[in-house]
Amino acid sequence: MADEKMIAFCGILCTECPAFKATLADDEKAVSKQAKEWSSDEYPLTAADLWCDGCIYEDKRAAKFCQDCDVRQCAFVKGVENCAHCDEFPCDKLEKPWSMCVDAKTTLEEIRRILKGS
Repeated sequence: MADEKMIAFCGILCTECPAFKATLADDEKAVSKQAKEWSSDEYPLTAADLWCDGCIYEDKRAAKFCQDCDVRQCAFVKGVENCAHCDEFPCDKLEKPWSMCVDAKTTLEEIRRILKGS
């Protein structure tokens, strides 16, 4: 999997995510460091909240914010590979993840373009 990209339903590259990378390396220090960096008073995080094997799996670990993600839940219900494959793309559910990671939008738009053959 070293060269293979894992794309979250919202378009975020799981394989570029520091929490995913730390989980893959089984690096508890890195997971703890990331939890401190991403934690806020409104959304406190611990290392336990960030162990993540990628949000695209229902039967594996996902970071707390991935577990709580409306996009993820919707994609599981619809059975799509990612949101670019959805008939309702783009939708309002994508606004939050895209506001945090503008590259995610670009990733899905490129996939959508390829799917449409243009």
